[in-house]
Parts: sequence; C-alpha cells; structure tokens
Amino acid sequence: MRARILELLRRHSGNYVSGEEISQGLGVSRTAVWKHMRELKHSGYIIEAHPRRGYTLIQAPDALLPDEIRTRLNSSILGREIRYFDSLESTNNEAKKFAAEGCPEGLLVVTECQNSGRGRLSRGWFSPAGKGIWMSVVLRPPFSPQEAPKCTLMAAVAVNNAIREIAQINSGIKWPNDILYNGRKLVGILTEMSAEMDAINYVVIGIGINVNIDVSEFPEELSAIATSVSAEVGSKIDRVGLLSAILKHLEKSYTEAIQNGFGRLLDEWRAQSITLGQEVDVIGSNRKFSGTAVNIDDDGALLVKKGDTLERVLAGDVSIRPSAK
Repeated sequence: MRARILELLRRHSGNYVSGEEISQGLGVSRTAVWKHMRELKHSGYIIEAHPRRGYTLIQAPDALLPDEIRTRLNSSILGREIRYFDSLESTNNEAKKFAAEGCPEGLLVVTECQNSGRGRLSRGWFSPAGKGIWMSVVLRPPFSPQEAPKCTLMAAVAVNNAIREIAQINSGIKWPNDILYNGRKLVGILTEMSAEMDAINYVVIGIGINVNIDVSEFPEELSAIATSVSAEVGSKIDRVGLLSAILKHLEKSYTEAIQNGFGRLLDEWRAQSITLGQEVDVIGSNRKFSGTAVNIDDDGALLVKKGDTLERVLAGDVSIRPSAK
C-alpha cells in the first residue's frame, strides 16, 4: 500500500493530492492514508501535509528501501519480494538462509552496510553504509548444476549493461565477474549454489557495487585498485535507479538463458571483456603461469595460451592478474 501511495504522490510531483483522492483511488479509509503517511515519514520521507490541499512529496530518503525499489521496478520476478536491512554481515549468507527456507524465486536481499562482505576466494569486500549497492538475489533455475557457473558470467553482463545504461561509461568485465573502469574495480560478484546430483535447489548471486564512495574513503590497500561509479562520472548516482536497472537486465539475461541457453550471453560477455587478448598471470594454489587470454569456452572457463598449449582455467581455482612482464 505504501508503494502505491508513493507512486501516486510521484505522479503528482510538485502538487498536492488530497487525502480523499488518495483514499478513493486506493480504496482505503482516510485514517489508513494518514497512518501510511506517518509510517513513510518515520522511514525518512519528507512529506508536507496541508489541511485543505492534502499531501505532497518533498524528498525521498537516500536509502534502498523496499517501497522505493518497488515503485521503480522494471522486472516481473526479480525484486517482487524484498528483504531490507540497515546492516548485515553478508547479503549472500542471509539470502541462502531464506532460500533454504523455501523463499520464492527472485527474492532480493539488500542492505545499506555489510560488515563481512565477501568476494571470490573468501576475500573481503569494503561495503560502507549508504554508499553502494550490496545485494543478493535468489534464483531457482531449471538447468543442470553443471550450467550454474555460467550464472556468474550472466550476472556480470547484466550488471555491466546496467552501469553502462545509467552512468554512460564504457566499463568492462574482467574474467570471470569483476567490472572495472580504467583498470579499477567497480563491482564484484559472488555466486553460490545448493544442488543435488542432477538438480539445482537454488543459486544466490551476490553483487557489490561501489556507487557513491569518494576515492578518499577507500582503505589504503584499495585506493590504487578500486573506484566508484560516482567518482568516474563526477556526480552522485541514484542508487535505486541503478539497482532497478540491474534487476531489469538480470531478469532479461536469466530469461534468455532459460529459453535459449547461454550462447548469446557468452558472446555478449566476450564483447564486453577486458581480459581477452591480454597477457595474464594465472595464480592458483597448485600452479602459477603466464600466457595470453584468448577466449572462454562454452562452459565459461578461460582459455589461456601458454606457448604452444592451451590451458583451461576454472574460476573457482585461480586469480587472474595482468601480466607483470
């Protein structure tokens, strides 16, 4: 109901809407309208009330609130159910709990701050309050567990398309799932799965985006390798707008994968890659070598040319860095 009230107030932006008009339009009592307005104000919305003219929305809070997200959704499945938290250890951990309890596909877990955000290979992730998008979505795909690793590539394409759409910057994908701009990291993606031998129970895709972090705010160890969307654009980014675009592109890519397989998405990943054609160092627990990243195969593994041989590299095993040569 609150989302519908916000939508109505936004449609009359700059003008007042009477309590009677709201109650009749939404089929609720004037008392219910007043209660919802009070709850919205407590959530941080600045709503001006006039005894004779009604209500007008002055300002929405800079927060990823469910009501804000719902009014701007362009997706049918992803984000229709939302779990919002002021602070979490990890959105992926929370999403996995909901998934194991049987939550519907498309559940979005979002927080303003992560205390123990995680990237690939158990690395930490800097997640300051109110400055980024720290989110996870639950999928229940019909394809085999062997296909699940491609969800990471699918998500990278979707998030990169959303950033390009909203920020108008030519960001690119570093294999398998980081998004960089001018050599600095904007986004990290962590995909986790629960599966049986021949069926996926659920896939959780965690996405961390540096949105409005000033470059001076990054810890010293990240200052040379990380950046934010706002720092590159030169102005503050609408976080809810970007989140909505991510859900739209991710749902489109997910539907494509279910209906037609991953072929087109892998081609799109290749086109947006900043890894292919580059000299890279492959660093794993049991091996380390250098070569040229030439392609990804149909399973999403990176193909690295090492002398006269072609090495197949899996995302869960190694780190990829630009060659030190």
